[in-house]
Amino acid sequence: MDGIHDLGGREGFGAVSYKKDASIFHEDWEIKANALYSLAVKSGIFNMDEYRHAIERMEPRHYLSASYYERSLTSLATLCVEKGLISQNELEQLANGYFPLSLPSAMGRTNRTAPFNFKPGDRVRVINEHVSCHVRMPSYIRGKQGIVIRATPAYPYPDAHAHGVSARDEPTYDVEFISSDLWPEGAEEAKINVGVFESYLEIIK
Repeated sequence: MDGIHDLGGREGFGAVSYKKDASIFHEDWEIKANALYSLAVKSGIFNMDEYRHAIERMEPRHYLSASYYERSLTSLATLCVEKGLISQNELEQLANGYFPLSLPSAMGRTNRTAPFNFKPGDRVRVINEHVSCHVRMPSYIRGKQGIVIRATPAYPYPDAHAHGVSARDEPTYDVEFISSDLWPEGAEEAKINVGVFESYLEIIK
C-alpha cells in the first residue's frame, strides 16, 4: 500500500531519534496490547500480513501522531471489529470515548507471474507500480536496478495473504543496490541489500 507508513528514504523528517538502552515498554497497557496481538496471531484470528496492513490503513494524521504500540492496538482492534469479535460501539463503551479504527481495506491480488527462479548474479529491476493493497515493496527501490545476491525459502505472498486471496508462496531475493542509484547526489556511496519478493522483480537481459 502506498501510504504515510512507507517513510524509508523520504526527506524532511530529520534525524532518527533514539535512546541507548531504552525500555521496550513504557506503560502497562503496551505490554497487554503486545500480548493480545501475539495471541491473536497464534490463535489464527488474523495473520501478520493482515496485522501490518491494518497499521498501513490508519488515517495518516493518526498514524504520525501515534506511538508504536498505539499503532499495534489500532490494528488489533480494527481486525477484531472486521472479523466480528467485537463492535466499535463496544470498544468505545469500554474506552469511555471515541476509539479510532483503520480505514477500510482494498482488494488484494495474486502472484504477478509464474515463478522466475532468479539466480545469484542476475541483474534485475524492481517493477515500478503503485497499489492500494498490502505490498512489501518500499517505494525507494521501485523502478531501480540491482543484483541478486541470494534467495530465501518461500513465504506467503503478502499482497494476497493480507486479503484472503489465493496465491502460491514466494521466495524473497536479497537484491544489492548502489546507494547513488537509489538517491542520486543524496547519499554516500554504499551497497544496500533489500529482501524483495519474486513478483516484484523482472530480469534485465
